Amino acid sequence: MRLPNTINNLLFVLAIGCFCSCQSGKEQIARTPPNLILIIADDMNWDDSGAYGHPHIKTPNIDQLSHDGMRFTQAFLTTSSCSPSRTSIITGKYPHNTDAEQLHWPLPEGQLTFVEQLKDAGYWTGLAGKYHLGDAVRDDFDAIMEFGTAGFQVGPDGKPQKTVGDGSGCESWIPLLKSRPDNQPFFLWLAAIDPHRPYKENILPATHGPDDVIVPPYFPDNQEVRKDLALYYDEISRMDGYVGKVTAALEEQGIAENTFVLFISDNGRPFPRDKTTLYEGGIKTPWIIKWPAKVAAGSKNDNLISSVDIAPTFMKLAGLAPLSGFEGMDFTPLLEPAGKPIRDHIYAEDHWHDFEDYTRAIRTTQFKYIKNFFPELPNTPPADALRGLTFKSMLALKKENRLDEAQLRCFEVPRPTEELYDILKDPNELNNLALNPDYSEVLTDMRGKLDKMREITNDKLPEVRTPDEFDRETGTPTAARIRPRPSKAEMMKK
Repeated sequence: MRLPNTINNLLFVLAIGCFCSCQSGKEQIARTPPNLILIIADDMNWDDSGAYGHPHIKTPNIDQLSHDGMRFTQAFLTTSSCSPSRTSIITGKYPHNTDAEQLHWPLPEGQLTFVEQLKDAGYWTGLAGKYHLGDAVRDDFDAIMEFGTAGFQVGPDGKPQKTVGDGSGCESWIPLLKSRPDNQPFFLWLAAIDPHRPYKENILPATHGPDDVIVPPYFPDNQEVRKDLALYYDEISRMDGYVGKVTAALEEQGIAENTFVLFISDNGRPFPRDKTTLYEGGIKTPWIIKWPAKVAAGSKNDNLISSVDIAPTFMKLAGLAPLSGFEGMDFTPLLEPAGKPIRDHIYAEDHWHDFEDYTRAIRTTQFKYIKNFFPELPNTPPADALRGLTFKSMLALKKENRLDEAQLRCFEVPRPTEELYDILKDPNELNNLALNPDYSEVLTDMRGKLDKMREITNDKLPEVRTPDEFDRETGTPTAARIRPRPSKAEMMKK
């Protein structure tokens, strides 16, 4: 049984006493704990919105959020897999220290979360949309309106199918916001299903077409790929509409001024060489903050930031001390106009997600270093992406020897043990510099940074290797495919 945080309760009560002083207007807002909202897209690439420069994706509300707040350009996730990314965010730990680092592993009992701390301190806490955290932390939320409780079905391919409402996973965002008590600060975890696969056509009155698509160089540029990306764009636009509903509701309720809104994605685009990889398309994320009381509208921040920093920051915003187990950093100094950097690199990891893998990365402002600990395994995309139009097209073209070197990377065996990229010169990470003697000093430095992070965070190779649950080309289930997935503790007993 988890006990309330008495110290945090006391701090919160003392803070409330300060808020009841005879201040008014901006002065009182400055002394009032902000409401906190975390909006999480599901599988959205960092630059797939107008706010980040895409000329054709229809995202007027995300763009407005950026216009009204601060847009981060160097924001990263600790992993590129759905549930491990979320459990890392809520615990303020790197995935391997949550005991929930593999896809579908639930957070076990005993893992403390920042949401629990906020609740103990007097915040009303709610979740709407995708959950994917495990039953042990459900009580951290005063209210949960989970997408799929009644209708998020499993299809014949063994993957979830969107069957509730419009399928966005966002339908309960506004009902949850309206259900909050008026006399408490609140925290909301608003999690979309969009733009997660599978995709359907004509989900919007005005859909995207092939000419709206920007094809990354590691995909073939053909009709199938353009259609696949256009359908993905449609889901981003559908979710964007709900982002607009949230910001409008905050204005209508008269609480927008002192509500801190953070918009991110849980991992990158669900396409080959993006999601489940440690390339930019896997771990780089949109990161937009709107907080009219404190954050300057139209501001841009180029400092490195990681999703492991969210937990300590939200506690700081609530007037609470971070937990000793947090591995992230408080990023509130970056919200100031002249905020200084809080980190010189980020650390990211890749574990089992449908397929076995174990990969680590260090990213500085200029370079990315990736170490593939199991180079004998190809960099296979997630199983639902295997069944998508893009990978099917790539598979057919591979058989005809019509893919270039970049497009063959997800089939490559063995993979390089080490990869090094100059992101400033090579943003698509196509030119591996690990064997280039001109970059030997950079390689040594990045190796050292990765080794140090592995030591500091006690990051070790798994004692038990997890088999693939799908065929790496067809996406069909293998004999290892079971439900529910065993937990880490259950795996270790085998």
